[in-house]
Amino acid sequence: MSGASYLTRRAAQKQRVRLLYRRALKDTLNWAVHRHLFYNDADELRKKFDANKHVEDLETIDRLTDAAEATYNKFRHPDPYIVPWAPGGSKFCRNPEPPAGIEIVYNYGREDND
Repeated sequence: MSGASYLTRRAAQKQRVRLLYRRALKDTLNWAVHRHLFYNDADELRKKFDANKHVEDLETIDRLTDAAEATYNKFRHPDPYIVPWAPGGSKFCRNPEPPAGIEIVYNYGREDND
């Protein structure tokens, strides 16, 4: 394998592992009711990732990442927390803009003396 293709593949693997860690960490927050429980679970998750930190073989890294993604998908939270004002949240688009053609008058009953 040439040097450029090795570096390209290695960079893609690093990004894949980083995104997997972030998703798993955010999902751990969904499972933890209190922050002190989350900190313990986050430490355990970090130890799992650090255990394979020094693996250099590209095929082994791909195999480990595939196994970790399968485990993540298996144990994902069925009802994750969504920030209320984010898409999918309970307050998202609660006050949508009025349709085109409707005029809103903000004079609150005061009429112009024409």
